Amino acid sequence: MWNIIAQIFPYAIAYTIPLLLTALGGLYSERSGVVNIGLEGLMVVGFFAGALVTSQLETFLPGTALWIGLLAAVIAGGLFSILHAFASVSLNANQVISGTAINMIASALTVFLARHITGSGNIHIVHGMPRIDIPWFSKIPIIGQLLFTQTYATTWVSLIILFASWFLLYRTPFGLRLRSCGEHPQAADAAGINVYRMRYLAVAASGALAGLAGAVILVTYSGEFNGSVSGLGYLALASLIFGQWKPLGILGATFFFGFASTIANVSQAVPSLEKIPGIFLKCFPYVVTLLVLVLFSKNSRAPKADGEPYDKGKR
Repeated sequence: MWNIIAQIFPYAIAYTIPLLLTALGGLYSERSGVVNIGLEGLMVVGFFAGALVTSQLETFLPGTALWIGLLAAVIAGGLFSILHAFASVSLNANQVISGTAINMIASALTVFLARHITGSGNIHIVHGMPRIDIPWFSKIPIIGQLLFTQTYATTWVSLIILFASWFLLYRTPFGLRLRSCGEHPQAADAAGINVYRMRYLAVAASGALAGLAGAVILVTYSGEFNGSVSGLGYLALASLIFGQWKPLGILGATFFFGFASTIANVSQAVPSLEKIPGIFLKCFPYVVTLLVLVLFSKNSRAPKADGEPYDKGKR
């Protein structure tokens, strides 16, 4: 049993990190009162931007090109999410419809651009993010082998973002203002908080983190843009609900879904799992997602104003 866990764990961590970043992006948006169904599309935008920039620069700037590509993905995701913010915050459009439109536009636009640039719908990078052992910590029994051996630098950057997000949301005036906009926007406005600006910033942050997640997929286990992130944006939304809109809850939820998805993806390479029908393992993460949402939906407590357009003129 230990051998199976040791084999699967590095893949589970690699698969969890994009989910974690995307769910954190959704957390910023929904804590401000804006539902962001468009996380899937924003991941695709970051996936595309990261692949395009990295593929163009890796010949001249080996190693550095990966980080520039990640930065480009952050910027692209943040800018593209402004479309959702404009529709949802400024125009008071239905946020679910706006997010769905973002998903459709992102997938179509990025594939079109990729075909125009490369002649196909794919953009390939030569060098991915190398795996590293963390000095000293990798020698710790059991934990060292699981957490600190053959890890990606992006994993630790993502964990820093996680704890920085917790601190920002719960230990700073900015986080208090952001959360107030998602709970009682009228009261926040009466206290002098610009609800529109806070929601714009939150949606832009969600786009930036989702874009980063898409680029992380590229530089860790994919290596090629193909126009799809295989539904990870929707799994991230499920993780956000399962984690009760809290950073540490999201960490646990994303690891749960990441581990379930990893079992399905690597089942053919693990002898002990080959006896289980492949179709069952492929369906397992999505069946678990549905069951979790059904079982925990009654106890879920979303921000009170989540999904409700804010009109400054109404009280």
